[in-house]
Amino acid sequence: MVSPFDAVTQAQLRRIRPRGRWKGARNGWEFPLAAVDPLQQQLGDRFVVTDGLSKWIDWHRHPLPPMPLHRELVAAADLKDCLPDGRQPLPHQRSGVRWLLARRGAVLADEMGLGKTLTALLAARAMIRCVEMRLMVVAPVGLHPHWRRESDALDLRIDLVSWAKLPDGLPEAGTVLLVDEAHYAQSLTAQRTRALLRLARHPRLRAIWMLTGTPMKNGRPSQLYPLLAAIDHPIARDQQDFEERYCQGHWQEGRTGRRWQAAGASQLTELRRLTRPLILHRRKAQVVDLPPKQRRSHQVSLSSAEMIGFSHRVDLVVEDYRRRAGLGLVRSDAEPLAVLTSMRQIAAEFKLPSVRQLLIELRLKGEAVVLFSAFLAPLRLLHQQLGGELLTGQQRPAERQIAVDRFQRGCSDVLLATYGTGALGYTLHRARHVILLERPWTPGDLAQAEDRCHRLGMDGGLTCHWMELGPADQLVDGLLVSKAERIEVLLGPNRVALRRQSLPAMVRNCLQVA
Repeated sequence: MVSPFDAVTQAQLRRIRPRGRWKGARNGWEFPLAAVDPLQQQLGDRFVVTDGLSKWIDWHRHPLPPMPLHRELVAAADLKDCLPDGRQPLPHQRSGVRWLLARRGAVLADEMGLGKTLTALLAARAMIRCVEMRLMVVAPVGLHPHWRRESDALDLRIDLVSWAKLPDGLPEAGTVLLVDEAHYAQSLTAQRTRALLRLARHPRLRAIWMLTGTPMKNGRPSQLYPLLAAIDHPIARDQQDFEERYCQGHWQEGRTGRRWQAAGASQLTELRRLTRPLILHRRKAQVVDLPPKQRRSHQVSLSSAEMIGFSHRVDLVVEDYRRRAGLGLVRSDAEPLAVLTSMRQIAAEFKLPSVRQLLIELRLKGEAVVLFSAFLAPLRLLHQQLGGELLTGQQRPAERQIAVDRFQRGCSDVLLATYGTGALGYTLHRARHVILLERPWTPGDLAQAEDRCHRLGMDGGLTCHWMELGPADQLVDGLLVSKAERIEVLLGPNRVALRRQSLPAMVRNCLQVA
């Protein structure tokens, strides 16, 4: 960052290449590291070099030795040989390794269950065989045992760090950085995203590969920006430019002043064309022969007395929210979404008798079942009534893994899990049935939940049971379809046309029907 000077100096700065940008909010010029030499020539002693900047300049002026040719790296991967544990990499994993070895920064966005962990480790092993380097893996702490097992199978030494405790210091020169569940970094305001970008921008990283089955969980291009920034994609070097072009970024006047809005989507076809070289997204149907997955909708009907009780509870929620809004405790313009969330929670409780009956029927048939919900209360009630394993974010990672292992070994025939915990990272392919008490807000969370079970190694097909009750479920399911269309435009094999839908209007219609 270079502070402003006189008009002559300002004119000199505008001629420097690589070109810098004036950052009004920070009251200064911002230049890429490659501009340090012309800056020192133009400004001399006025260009102050701190100790931290001096280290980065030294890294820039003394880059790492070049990597071997791509064909040599692929040869070192030994993709035709069996692994030490007897496994044979699948064809899509071998092609994924070759694809990663050709890129310093990339997003491996294969669907869940296609073995992204092994693919990335095989590529990293090939690089380590050719050049001395370290391997650092960023992953949720609950997935650390899985990464250790896979790395031990390849005789690889890895440095494991969790998303919750990203290191303050920069990795050593020559590090290969693997980032699992990379969608954890989909918000630039989150501390973990900023910490990851600090690691990713190290000029002496050998490679950074982001792994996620849901690179755009909510269908918003703004969620893709941090991933592209981490791998240094050219279109992600200026956030405002990116958001103006692809996220409908604009200033919106409000009662508290101007706010920057970038939650939309635009120019998706262009974004798809520009990102395809660095994002590899493959679906199970394209690369493996898995048993089929089908969805079955269960319409839950209520008696007259239950309908009265349901409506009464919704009315109480509305009255309480309006009372708090009148006192200034909550935002008055957020009432529709707040009430909708409460409706979903109330509906989950009213679905429990039907869900309990479905679980009993599947148990009598000897089926293994995984049930997902966003709410803890119904899960705990089902656990008290029917037993089985419980998987929530309130458990320690070791307790979660014990519950998963017990289910996978056949000690329990039911696993009850929240979306935020059970839908990330775990392999639950013993289950032949998945029950969704309600759907999550994003297509990414939905896919994560269903594909915990629909993955390599499963025995037989998978049936996903969607419990439906009232307009709240209908609205969320409609939102999922709308968001999924955006994702399909960017990542899907075929071009689709977007159908624009207004979320506030959909919420208002839902509440009117209710």
